Amino acid sequence: MSVVLKPAATPLSALEHLWRENAAAELDQTARPAVEAAAGLVREAAEGDAAVYGVNTGFGKLANVKIAAQDTETLQRNLILSHCCGVGEALDASTVRLMMALKLLSLSRGASGVPWSTLKLIESMLAAGVLPVVPTQGSVGASGDLAPLAHMAAAMIGTGEAFYDGRRLPAVEALSHSGLSPVVLGPKEGLALINGTQFSTACALAGLWRAWDNLRAAVVTGALSTDAIMGSTAPLLREIHALRGHPGQIEFARTQRALLSGSEIRESHRENDVRVQDPYCVRCQPQVVGAAMDLLRFAASTLEIEANAVTDNPLVLVEAGLIVSGGNFHAEPVGFAADQTAVAISEIGAIAQRRIALMVDPTLSFDLPPFLTPEPGLNSGLMIAEVTSAALMSENKHLANPCSTDSTPTSANQEDHVSMAAHAARRLARMNENLAAILGVEALCAAQGIEFRAPLKTSAPLQAVMTRLRAAIPTITADRMLAPDIASATDLIRSGALTTGFDLPDLMEAA
Repeated sequence: MSVVLKPAATPLSALEHLWRENAAAELDQTARPAVEAAAGLVREAAEGDAAVYGVNTGFGKLANVKIAAQDTETLQRNLILSHCCGVGEALDASTVRLMMALKLLSLSRGASGVPWSTLKLIESMLAAGVLPVVPTQGSVGASGDLAPLAHMAAAMIGTGEAFYDGRRLPAVEALSHSGLSPVVLGPKEGLALINGTQFSTACALAGLWRAWDNLRAAVVTGALSTDAIMGSTAPLLREIHALRGHPGQIEFARTQRALLSGSEIRESHRENDVRVQDPYCVRCQPQVVGAAMDLLRFAASTLEIEANAVTDNPLVLVEAGLIVSGGNFHAEPVGFAADQTAVAISEIGAIAQRRIALMVDPTLSFDLPPFLTPEPGLNSGLMIAEVTSAALMSENKHLANPCSTDSTPTSANQEDHVSMAAHAARRLARMNENLAAILGVEALCAAQGIEFRAPLKTSAPLQAVMTRLRAAIPTITADRMLAPDIASATDLIRSGALTTGFDLPDLMEAA
């Protein structure tokens, strides 16, 4: 299904579909009049005598240098080439596609002065699978994501590189193979293409969606762990969470009650719980992961606004007949949202890791064998799998330190406060991989623990999770190399195989 990009009104669900499914994207045709009107105002300015930033002047600290009308095309081309300073690995294809779609959304608002034909080229590149090679490092998240977006624009003018049909090619060849021609940029076009937050926002959205996938998995693995240690479900009672009132906490408790309902393991100790109180990592799951749910939803609301925003500079105000400089390119909202997402990822992993530690420790796990192995001593079981999870948890704690509190002056102090949103957003990919592995280890430990409770069985929903897990990873009866098992469990978390088919929380729809 093709995603229709509606100016100022495209929901995150549509953008997520584009990102996950490589769906086609097309512009809402009703945007064309506003786009062309703004482009006309820019053309008039380019032909006039008054200095208009980015139209007939230099850029940044060079804004006081007037550019002759006959040099307009050269000015824009030079801007793109000089700003192609990105380094590092190439951004993944799905996020490049999302970044291009976000740029289309911004330009389609009719406040950038870019003609419809240039927007159609981006749309055609998406349809044909011509994806610019975009290095992931080089943006400080203010004055726009200049370097990454310059690499996107470079492919549009036939320079740089692009992926096409599974190959990395010179961009001019990729365009030619797909029947497209490079664009010759007119006044302000290059500046509008590279000024904006689309790189940071695309990376932040990808990180947000992966974080939500992991959160859903944590609801399930946390329920498995609760049954494995014969934990109480009393802390999930509806009345407890209604008294506090936080939506995520209430929803988490409701979901885990449903997952654990009907467990024979739970019923075996309902009248005489094995502990007066379970440790916090079990008892306080709703309060911790529920709070993460609320935080991620808040980040989502910020990023949905940003995805539909105009974030280049200067802006073309058609009704007022003005082209004015502002600061919408500053990505502070994106940096804050990414930092919030990072905190949520770190805390979901931190409490999950403590459940792993609980299950492998015979002094805490209520009658489970040490390190969840049938012959402790001869076998070390999941001892070092827990250590690995601790290493990943600690790494995520370091990575969760805020990026948006950092700033460094750039461009001869013209850009003297920057957001570091690109850093904040990019690190989410690594953090989500770490979290998926932590949850994979938790699933391995919980499955072992539940099997030690036989002949008692867990609930029907959790037994379905066990069946999916055991189809990929057999029970650990004696020591073996666990790295392949951890990798397989991580894949199950990452792919959503352990959460498919269950009524789990939705990012944009609080219960």
